[in-house]
Amino acid sequence: MQRVVITGVGVLSPIGNTPIDFMESMQKGISGAGPITRFDAEKFRTRFACELKDFNVNDHLDRKEARKLDPFSQYALIVADSAVRDSGIEMDKINPFMAGVIWGSGIGGLKSLENEIEDFARSSGTPRYNPFMIPKMISDIAPGHISIKYNFKGINYGTVSACASANHAMINAFDYIRLGKADLIICGGSEAAITRTGIGGFSSMKALSERNDDPLTASRPFDKDRDGFVLGEGAAAFIMESYEHAKKRGAKIYGEVIGSGMTADAYHITAPHPDGKGAAHVMEIALKEAKLNLEDVDYINVHGTSTPLGDIAELKAIETVFGDYAPKLNISSTKSMTGHLLGAAGAVEALASILAINHNFIPPTINNFNIDPEINPKLNLTLNEAQERQVNVIMSNTFGFGGHNSTIIIKNLE
Repeated sequence: MQRVVITGVGVLSPIGNTPIDFMESMQKGISGAGPITRFDAEKFRTRFACELKDFNVNDHLDRKEARKLDPFSQYALIVADSAVRDSGIEMDKINPFMAGVIWGSGIGGLKSLENEIEDFARSSGTPRYNPFMIPKMISDIAPGHISIKYNFKGINYGTVSACASANHAMINAFDYIRLGKADLIICGGSEAAITRTGIGGFSSMKALSERNDDPLTASRPFDKDRDGFVLGEGAAAFIMESYEHAKKRGAKIYGEVIGSGMTADAYHITAPHPDGKGAAHVMEIALKEAKLNLEDVDYINVHGTSTPLGDIAELKAIETVFGDYAPKLNISSTKSMTGHLLGAAGAVEALASILAINHNFIPPTINNFNIDPEINPKLNLTLNEAQERQVNVIMSNTFGFGGHNSTIIIKNLE
């Protein structure tokens, strides 16, 4: 089996559009939430979200090219380019048939689909659909665009597993590289669901916070008054390579991927198992694959969406798996700052964890005012302020509608 390392990163997030800006915002505990500017949300029950800030797509992509892409694909191309440049890859020195792209998006081109349907509804009934509608909409188009840009002719597809999509993309990349089926893979995830349909759909499920009078503190994982998640948008990308391939070209290395797990709750389409059985099982699988003892793990970046059921179930799972060691872990939910990026969540949260390894700090769970009394007070949820800690091993969990559970473990390269 090949060892697998991460050699390049890129990000667009509600709290920073470069890894450095993203990290500094986490260290300061900044919330990315605010009133929605994408559309008039006055009549919606939830009127705020975690949008990208200081972002103009035309600063990154040619205007004509950008018009042919849904925002989720725009974000994917932009962060992939950042990761490629960060990695120092020389394209003329790699085997294109051993280079691939695996990309996650839970929803794909929602804005493009919404626009076309609205245009048709306003028309006389004559179907005049944009010829780019389908290519803009389908979730697998983002890895297609990335592969075309870089002439990567190896493994190429999209993962669609709701909020676990990006984690599954990273796990699949890890598996293919260690099996020797690729030298390097661009992986990650992107989402652009802050639209009328996205906000309206999640709101109708009562999944979103309705704290319209105070959006900055609306995403409050583990707080007894949490009332749902805050929708976010953005993307993160990674260059994963075999260790030998990276070493040969003298690449800098952010960390080594050493374990992963994928399970299903087989319980409910949206709610987690109340005892976190699927979540516990996926963490156990990842730990076994990584050949780790419980005390080897320093930090868990939890799914932690700020929903009443999900937060409790995940913490129960952590206590089930880690037992007496659980209080010695640092645990935090960076969704308290970024909001919930759906299919891109796993990528952005893995980046948060990688930055924790490289800079020895734990990102905080902000907006906690009154801890939920159902939570074990001995757990270190890294509340409200970042904490300094030597971080050698991280675990990142993401769970998706449909009962999809995923865990990835990354360590500091020894």
